[in-house]
Amino acid sequence: MNVLLINPYCLDPRLQDYDIKVPPIGLYYIGANLLANGHKCTILNYYNMQGKREIIENEIKTFRPDLIGISILHANRWGGIDIARISKACFPHVPVVFGGPGASFLRRHLLTNFKEIDYIVLGEGENTMLSVADLLKEGRVKDISEIPGLAFRRGGEIVKNEPEPFIQPLDSLPDPSQYFSFQHVVSSRGCPWNCAFCGSPRIWKRKVRFHSPGYFVAQLENLKRSGVNFFYVSDDTFTLQKERVLEICRLIIEKDLNITWAAISRVNHVDEEILYWMRRAGCMQISYGVESGSPRIRKTLNKNISDKQIQDAFELTSSHGLMPRAYFIYGSPGETKKTIKESIRLMERIHPLSAIFYILDIFPGTALYDRFRKRTGADDDIWLKRVEDIMYFETDPSLSRESVLNFGRRLRKAFYKNLPRFANSVKLVNKKEMYPLHADFLSRLGMTFGFGDYAGIKDIAHPQSVAEGLFRRALEYHPDHRAFLGLAMLLQRRGLHQDALEVLDTGLKNFPDSKELLTCKGISLMHTGRMERALEIFLNNGSDRQSLEYAGYCARSLGRHDLVRDILFRLDSLGNSNPS
Repeated sequence: MNVLLINPYCLDPRLQDYDIKVPPIGLYYIGANLLANGHKCTILNYYNMQGKREIIENEIKTFRPDLIGISILHANRWGGIDIARISKACFPHVPVVFGGPGASFLRRHLLTNFKEIDYIVLGEGENTMLSVADLLKEGRVKDISEIPGLAFRRGGEIVKNEPEPFIQPLDSLPDPSQYFSFQHVVSSRGCPWNCAFCGSPRIWKRKVRFHSPGYFVAQLENLKRSGVNFFYVSDDTFTLQKERVLEICRLIIEKDLNITWAAISRVNHVDEEILYWMRRAGCMQISYGVESGSPRIRKTLNKNISDKQIQDAFELTSSHGLMPRAYFIYGSPGETKKTIKESIRLMERIHPLSAIFYILDIFPGTALYDRFRKRTGADDDIWLKRVEDIMYFETDPSLSRESVLNFGRRLRKAFYKNLPRFANSVKLVNKKEMYPLHADFLSRLGMTFGFGDYAGIKDIAHPQSVAEGLFRRALEYHPDHRAFLGLAMLLQRRGLHQDALEVLDTGLKNFPDSKELLTCKGISLMHTGRMERALEIFLNNGSDRQSLEYAGYCARSLGRHDLVRDILFRLDSLGNSNPS
């Protein structure tokens, strides 16, 4: 069977698309299971294909699938419906299967209202999708109705079969890294908690299953061979089992994978030993769901954590050279100016170095959605309207759109205003074996202030000054390539080229083959009138376009017209004949 698996687009444009552009990891596991059992499978990432019907249609016709699976979270359900309609227009008799939490929670609504959808996979999809593909291959279409974990239409009724048992053990699944390359990985499935805004409790029944450390690290190793060096570990709570986390970290170190990664945790499930080994194994950032500074709102959201647990976790995390990122939700039931002040005061105590602020959404499958339906008498047909979601404030007369948007502005402004103080106040643990890691942490943070996301935010005061302090502090711990480079570039911006040369000369003693440091040195030599020396550096620094362009500028300044012609020829071979 030739199977297409599709990640559809959302309706609303995003300022940043990092939360929608990544296909769910479940698609890769389903695809691997199909491939390992003799089927063909292609994954199409259509997150950015809204309004591109002709392209979608042509691709589907080119693949000529025998089975189409579309993954639905919730915000992308209309994209999935659109693609299902296109698929049926191309191949009317090819079954279209919806899966994912958005499809599971709205199975009756989707099957009742959208005839383009033939089946819905409920919960985990690996075994159910394989069974559908196997029966189609054998021509046993009627038997598909007996597959566990499937919902479908029979006559005028919506039928829901018994659920497919949870896969045990998870390691029995084929490793998707043997078939695909991807960056977002998971080492477990499920979450034991019961947050009111999350669908996980109903999808996973508050049970957690784990891949073994060996399986997970072997997957990272395979992906590293395919060229992936940075990973997002997307477990709901990566640190849930301490000894397992320590074993994963030790295996990463023993195998010398030399990777970097980010993870998600919970403030009451980290300690000093866990954070120490995660940092040693390449972890750079941990995200925590803080949600609100108001204990009352956290209780309403069923987020049972205390202010002290939050503060302890953030302090421990940053002290080990890991960037602590806070998730805040605003516009919750009972949100007021007072509760927003509580969130700001908590933020000022915990010193997050990164923060994400979300307006509270209501999604099917959550306790919050059940409360909404009970309060308003609404049913699932509200989703016939072509919208991605319903924001909580739209259902609560005590909250206006403008007040909630203002809450968000206040939170973001407070975060950015305090961010320089948060960065400057980081206290790192005094363990000599971690000094190189501390330097790496501080230099990365410095780059974010000096040249990255924080450099252009108007509410952050003097980001260049913060960056310079972080680079200098990094170099107090250990010679760090990024710190030398960042500091020199900042000095160059200020016209302090002689100071930059001193930094670069020290950096080159530690990293003599660094093309970045050599290029930076050549630029400062140019600005201090030492064209001959700069020309020599640029010519010896390789044949990349930037070095040749700088070399061409130096050669023209020196009147070396023969050399200019040679450089022009070399640049022309690279597709650029205008050195400046």
